[in-house]
Amino acid sequence: MAREFRRVVTGHDENGVAVVESDSIATHRLQRPNRPGVTLTNFWLSDSTPAEYDGPTETCDGPFILHPPKGGSVFRVVEFMPEDPEVLAKLDGKAAFAEMGAGANIVEGARHPFMHRTDSVDYAVIMTGEIYMLLDEDEVLLKAGDVVVQRGTNHAWSNRGTEPCSIAFILVDGVTQRDAKADKQKGIPAR
Repeated sequence: MAREFRRVVTGHDENGVAVVESDSIATHRLQRPNRPGVTLTNFWLSDSTPAEYDGPTETCDGPFILHPPKGGSVFRVVEFMPEDPEVLAKLDGKAAFAEMGAGANIVEGARHPFMHRTDSVDYAVIMTGEIYMLLDEDEVLLKAGDVVVQRGTNHAWSNRGTEPCSIAFILVDGVTQRDAKADKQKGIPAR
């Protein structure tokens, strides 16, 4: 059973006094059979930088998309239940990511069916449990309290433990380098 998260959104009243504008369970969630045991919960989407803090109280509506909006960011938690290797071997990562508008983000033929890459800088905080972050060749065991700055690299998350793992993510739309030619600002940087 996936965790529900209370989301509190602040704002200002007509006199400029700080107030709570929304206090409820976050409902922009994604669970799917193509990726069993994983629940994504979005808390906030911003479609520009600088982000507006006097805009709508609700920004999480419409389709659930993996990557942040162009020029924007997304704040979410992903809960990973322990993986079953037999089930994992039968799953279609490309189909699962296509459900989030990201079928093209899957790394074909990778060592994990959900190895993917986004053109973003992702800040991650392991909140509970532990999980392996798989890269092209490396893997790192991360535990509660650890943080990751994921910079547009191929990666997958593998919960090989016995307890759920929750990770808070902030994904920020990115480019390889701001001064790169337009056709070189996305994708894996040439070295």
